[in-house]
Amino acid sequence: MDELRTTTAAGLSLDEAARRLTRHGPNAVPEEPRTPVWRRVLQQLRDPLILVLLVAAALTIATGDLTDAAVILLVITVNTVVGVVQEVRAEAAVTALSAMSAPAARVVRDGEERSIPAAEVVPGDLVLVAEGDIVPADGDVQAAALLLADESSLTGESVPVEKAPDTDPSRGTVSAGTVIVRGRGRVAVTATGAGSALGRIASLMGAVPGLTPLQRRLARFGRVLAAVIVALCALILAVGLVRGQPVELMIVAAISLAVAAVPESLPAVVTLALALGARRMADRHAIVRRLPAVETLGSVTVIATDKTGTLTEGRMAAEQLWTPRGQAAVVGMGYEPEGRVVRDGETVTAAAAPDLAALLCVAMLCNDAALEPPPEGASEWRALGDPTEAALLVAGSRLGLDRAALDRELPRVEEIPFDSGRKRMTTVHRRPQGGLRVACKGAPEAVLLPQVLADGPEVLARAAAQAEVLARSGYRVLAIASADHEQRAEQPRTWESGLTLLGLVGILDPPRSASETTMTACKRAGIAPVLITGDHPLTARAVAERLGIASSDAEVTTGDRIREGTAGDLTGVRVYARTTPEQKLDIVQAWRGAGHVVAMTGDGVNDGPALRRADIGVAMGRRGTEVARQAADLVLADDNPATIVSAVEEGRRVYANVRRFLLYGLAGGTAEILVMLLGPFLGMPLPLLPAQILWINLLTHGLPGVALGAEPVDPHTMRRPPRPPSESVLGAGLWPRILFMGAFVATVTLVVGVWARETGRPWQSMVFLILGATQLGVALGSRARPGSLANPFLLVAVGAALSLQAAGIYLPPLRELLGTEPLPPSDLAIAAAVSGLGHVVMRLQARLRPERPSLVGPQEAKSIEPSPRTGDANDQ
Repeated sequence: MDELRTTTAAGLSLDEAARRLTRHGPNAVPEEPRTPVWRRVLQQLRDPLILVLLVAAALTIATGDLTDAAVILLVITVNTVVGVVQEVRAEAAVTALSAMSAPAARVVRDGEERSIPAAEVVPGDLVLVAEGDIVPADGDVQAAALLLADESSLTGESVPVEKAPDTDPSRGTVSAGTVIVRGRGRVAVTATGAGSALGRIASLMGAVPGLTPLQRRLARFGRVLAAVIVALCALILAVGLVRGQPVELMIVAAISLAVAAVPESLPAVVTLALALGARRMADRHAIVRRLPAVETLGSVTVIATDKTGTLTEGRMAAEQLWTPRGQAAVVGMGYEPEGRVVRDGETVTAAAAPDLAALLCVAMLCNDAALEPPPEGASEWRALGDPTEAALLVAGSRLGLDRAALDRELPRVEEIPFDSGRKRMTTVHRRPQGGLRVACKGAPEAVLLPQVLADGPEVLARAAAQAEVLARSGYRVLAIASADHEQRAEQPRTWESGLTLLGLVGILDPPRSASETTMTACKRAGIAPVLITGDHPLTARAVAERLGIASSDAEVTTGDRIREGTAGDLTGVRVYARTTPEQKLDIVQAWRGAGHVVAMTGDGVNDGPALRRADIGVAMGRRGTEVARQAADLVLADDNPATIVSAVEEGRRVYANVRRFLLYGLAGGTAEILVMLLGPFLGMPLPLLPAQILWINLLTHGLPGVALGAEPVDPHTMRRPPRPPSESVLGAGLWPRILFMGAFVATVTLVVGVWARETGRPWQSMVFLILGATQLGVALGSRARPGSLANPFLLVAVGAALSLQAAGIYLPPLRELLGTEPLPPSDLAIAAAVSGLGHVVMRLQARLRPERPSLVGPQEAKSIEPSPRTGDANDQ
């Protein structure tokens, strides 16, 4: 374990060290096994959209059009390769984040101390633990000396827990995966592997991720579309046969029309949009482990987030100072000594604020922690020892005090260690001029006592009232007192009497700088933030209030109430405290059962099951445990919660581009069906030949359709609410727009076709040219940012498709293949002018009927809003 402690001190956070234990050996929680490539390919091919595409390829082969079949199969291949490559890359990135060596453990066997791999620890072993060690297994504490364990990755409680031989399980046992931050002890192992607390949590993560909201919507759409296409093609076949067309020709035409009506580029559009989203997320330090997860965040209606290490920094900070002379605030980042102390809006120093200097001098003397500068290549200072004591050192440094100078000036000669019974710690220091100085710190209820302090009742009452105010604001409060003695006291017990109160210090795990803006952006986007933590109700409420998740009088539901069945509707509140991993799972499932799309963010082992159960799990990459990262769909490599907002924006962009393509592709398919259906009644026996239908389909649904998937995000997308989970992919007025644009393109095509036929022009060639070119005009009119170069790929694709459409009329080989005739310049000019109407009308209808999501229904809005407060955290 000496090697492990050295490694930890040299650059790993406590949670990074703890992650090692979850990765190695039979006693560890195993990573998900690597998926074989063939299975990844099969999973891609089982996608409902790919199945539709495979049917389209089969139909084109049935018509004998091997060229079009080859194009469709190429789309399938590209879609599959992109999806598999993205998953493999994501797995490699997560593996790189997790690359750590296996830990060792010190055990006593046969009366001898020996070092063995942590994975070989078995029940009955006696394990020795010390500061910096990872606890290798669950066990009972047999002996302890100032033993303190960080259990935040398991419980969410940010304050380390004192451990000692005790019948109370919270004090007398330790759990696998927790980290010793102070002291030493002996532990008798009681459980390892799946039987440990770590293993029991891992067993809750067996649920296989289901379909994403987009996949469910597109699957429903595919089934409906297939039925409609079959019915319409049967109708067209019947109409042609009634009008005396050859049976073979009409069968081929009906199959060709079916192929044309299937938006076979849709899987490619979805894959491109998702891949571009994943690439943008990677640029923002977010690793997408499952490609569909990019879109899922865009559909999220509720974000359930852990507190410790996710919304907060996962460290302790002394923020509030109080002395009988007034209050002050400590400002700074992390454990870095640089910062300042502010009183009445002005920065103060030790010389300008002697009361604060006296308070923090004693806090630094009565202290066993240390601060370690960042190693080469790193930027963050680290705490060695109790994080609470480290926070006191940081506060003193920001006032301008020097810990080393204090230790030299007032060396420690005696101490009374902290224990849970006394709830205070006292040290004795030799003064330079002779005599002793007693430094004491502890819980207010253990220090603000007449038998400890010599201050009058008024001072004690003021201090107790201020301590209560700080506690209700979520702070852990320490009272600081001291006394000077001219000579050494005869009995140690006299050291903790007759002291003078110097003040109070309010300590908490501070919210990350980006957390408040992230929660504000989520609410602006119509997403309800929910806080789920294992921490104290008062702390949970304080953090929720600071970040705008809930108001100061909001109800806080606790794990005890959930277990007792008295919590009521779990979707009626925004803040949940003292929750277990099983209860986090129940909360996420309750929101999902109410019809919401839920994202869960977390970093601890206790978050793993909820991360897996949510529609999308988001884990912290740096501080996050291996269990959390393996359960997540999205990993934030820089632990920045603001990246979640960017991910939501990317998801909404993907969904908007899918709908943009459906509007364009289905409008074109509708136009082709209407032309084939109505043309015979207008004197055109067979408006288009099967080859011409397939050519138009290839050009319009090919590169231009795929290019629509790369359209940029709408600038206003994060100011709109999410789409209701029950809404169809063609909902919110998209169906009428598809029918309108399809009818318009068909009308323009048929009018020109009838006119050309009546005037003796090559009407079929004009119908062929206008039907394709007008659809391409609609593609240009579908742009998210018209008039810009935000998506040059679309401009190039449309230009290339127009050139090939014209080539189908003028190049002899293509004329022979497609059965077209060349058009004179005058007819070409007419066709070009008419085709431009597609762009004009698309832009007009976009202005008159802009793309807006449906409003959330009354029941959904009610379920998102928190219910009135019915209880107080103090009562829970």
